[in-house]
Amino acid sequence: MKTLKLIALGIILFASSAIHAQVSVNVNLGTPPAWGPVGYSNVDYYYLPDVEAYYDIRATQFIYLNRGTWIRSRYLPGQYRNYNLYNGYKVILNDYHGSKPYGNFKSHKVKYYKGYHGKPQKSIGSSRSNNNKVYKNDGNKGNQNNGDHKEGKGNNGHGNGKH
Repeated sequence: MKTLKLIALGIILFASSAIHAQVSVNVNLGTPPAWGPVGYSNVDYYYLPDVEAYYDIRATQFIYLNRGTWIRSRYLPGQYRNYNLYNGYKVILNDYHGSKPYGNFKSHKVKYYKGYHGKPQKSIGSSRSNNNKVYKNDGNKGNQNNGDHKEGKGNNGHGNGKH
């Protein structure tokens, strides 16, 4: 009887620790960036019309077209080193949950043209703490990958600016 109680207690402790570990892992996934718009917690992607790029919230990566190839990177390309993510408009793609939002790029590009502004947006965080230096370009580091990866074929020569 005593052995049975110890086994039952062991199973309960094991199950509770497994549940706790699962909760702590899920809490940090898919956290929107500070420059993201307020009020959209169940979204996977933003479309950034001014730079014709997507932002994958779960992977914390930008997705942009470079020489005919869709690139996933932690940074925007070098030509957008002065782009302020806090001030730029973000289109919330709450109707798409796949892995390739650029499948709708042609319609997004037309519907949400460069300079597009829909309803007013407020950012989650403040750009004041960054002194408006939201994006910094470290320059092109040649063929180093730095954790970035491509979707398809193409050259990896893109800028490595930081947001």
